[in-house]
Amino acid sequence: MIQRPERRPRPDGQREPDAEREPDAEQEPDAAHGAAQDSALRGEIAEAARALARLGLVTAYGHVSARAGESMLITPAADLAGLTASSVIEVPLAAGSLPAGVPAEAWAHLALYRARPDAAAIARAQPGGAFAVAAVVTRMVPLHGQAGWLGESVPVYDDAALLRSPDRAERAASCLPAGEALLLRGNGALTLGATPGLAVARMWLLAAACDVYLSALSASGSASGANPVTALSAEEIASWRAVGGELLPRLWEHLRGRPGPGGPWPGEVQSQGQPGDHRRPPAPRVMPLDLGEEREPHRSGPGREEP
Repeated sequence: MIQRPERRPRPDGQREPDAEREPDAEQEPDAAHGAAQDSALRGEIAEAARALARLGLVTAYGHVSARAGESMLITPAADLAGLTASSVIEVPLAAGSLPAGVPAEAWAHLALYRARPDAAAIARAQPGGAFAVAAVVTRMVPLHGQAGWLGESVPVYDDAALLRSPDRAERAASCLPAGEALLLRGNGALTLGATPGLAVARMWLLAAACDVYLSALSASGSASGANPVTALSAEEIASWRAVGGELLPRLWEHLRGRPGPGGPWPGEVQSQGQPGDHRRPPAPRVMPLDLGEEREPHRSGPGREEP
């Protein structure tokens, strides 16, 4: 399950009789708590959206959303690089039309939340490798362990039209009954997560997995049938998925502090007279992880994306 945990019940498990309750006294703290949760979630969405832009996974197009009860909160149709929490827009999950300022492809988010009760947050982006992979396969299989955190495989929705209608969005969502990533031929990708940050971490992983997949195809000569690519076995994928809930948050913590291309890492000093030359070498595209227990600090064969 990737859904956020529900609020815990009152410690004593009891409720006062209705006649003895003081509605205002009880409802005001609840309202304040709900407002604080809403504000915090908007902040998470905005941070995740800025990271999506900083990591080069979107240009002028892309969005991040999160489930919020019977609604979703989503970034507007705008550049994500400087997005703030105040710009996030609320849309009812049962909406029959989209509010002003919402991305036209918000239908894809709504369709996934309706189809996948376990979906708590969604990222929408356009990694370059995703276009290439979706053009040559109908399903991408994991070739390295971390790719298993995207699903047992990553399906491709074989229609390059923008998901700007409920019907198109529902057809795309139907291609992802399980797993956490969907490639959209000619249109980028969608990833799911328990939080907005984890959805973005999966989008970064998807971009890396696509690069690995394309490199393997090229190196093996699979296009000519010379040497087939060796995918992870079902058992190997299961072993990696078993630790994803522990280790994926660590990747998000790494990515949220990672600078954009050419930028210095936090606490590092740029060398004098050498713009862009920093003390730390570039991070690898696929980061090796220690299989130890980690928790998110803030909470939890080959086959064939939109603004």
